[in-house]
Amino acid sequence: MKIGAIIQARTSSTRLPNKVLMKLPYDSNITVLEQVIRRVKKSTNIDEITIATTVDKEDDKIIKIAEKEKVNWFRGSKKNVLGRYYLTAKKNKYDIIVRITSDCPCIDPNHIDFCINQHQKNQVDYTSNSLNRPYPKGLDVEIINFKILKITFQNAKTKSEKEHVTSYIYQTKPQLFNIFGIESPYTTAESNVRLTLDTLQDYSFLCCIYDELYSKDNFFNLPKILKLIKEKPWIQNINKHLIKSNI
Repeated sequence: MKIGAIIQARTSSTRLPNKVLMKLPYDSNITVLEQVIRRVKKSTNIDEITIATTVDKEDDKIIKIAEKEKVNWFRGSKKNVLGRYYLTAKKNKYDIIVRITSDCPCIDPNHIDFCINQHQKNQVDYTSNSLNRPYPKGLDVEIINFKILKITFQNAKTKSEKEHVTSYIYQTKPQLFNIFGIESPYTTAESNVRLTLDTLQDYSFLCCIYDELYSKDNFFNLPKILKLIKEKPWIQNINKHLIKSNI
């Protein structure tokens, strides 16, 4: 049984180009993508990590980071992210795929392991922590069995299904699959903390979080973030207005 984490990454983000190449902490030489990779590496359940990027010349920068961090890389379609995931998993012979996005520099390796354990314990096709009552945006983890990813790849038809990778499973044909949703133990206010990177406001917020916590613990977790916000509630005002948006 081979468990592989596939981190999708590209430089051509529409809302915030080159966001995964931005420095975090702000005054460091470490990119957002490197922070994501290093956190995923701390997972004890993941056997291998592959960065799934595009064939665009600009994404040569992504390959350089993957090689620097000594993880695998695969290049595929920019628009058909589902196809990119499937071909990455097929090439590397992953039995279980852990889907992580590169704009989540606060991803928690302990929570990744918890999700994997729940997936295996419940013997399901697909596990997600963003269904039902979700965790904060930016801690998203999805677990997919390879055979289910293959079925999804073969049957997904719409642009949205190919772009969002797993929407065919939980939205288009949920009756076909054994789906498990991990519910957040946090309050609604706590779950509304926005830890993803899509805008400059998100970047400013993440820089504040990293400035406060990174020097004490390179792999600070959600409880530490929530404690900081409780002590300094003004920090959340930086990107709070984005919480109810579709970004």
